Amino acid sequence: MSSTRVYCGYMDKRLAKRHKRQVSRERSKVNLSEPDLRTPEQIEAAREASRASINQPGARGSQPKVASSGQGFRNASATSTGSAAKTGA
Repeated sequence: MSSTRVYCGYMDKRLAKRHKRQVSRERSKVNLSEPDLRTPEQIEAAREASRASINQPGARGSQPKVASSGQGFRNASATSTGSAAKTGA
């Protein structure tokens, strides 16, 4: 026999109410974006300006993402506890 649980109708109503509350909360959080009112020429000009700034030598894309600051914490050698290392003998 399979072990299925039988819940009373109250449980289903409670879960339905909970789901309804969650959905209404999420719907209230949704921000609809406003339409882009620029002309196609303005949009294309903005794209070209963006592409030009990326290809310049001092642009963000050409710089390293993380500056090297020497040896990292995880790569540091473990501190000695004063005991000798185990040997294979």
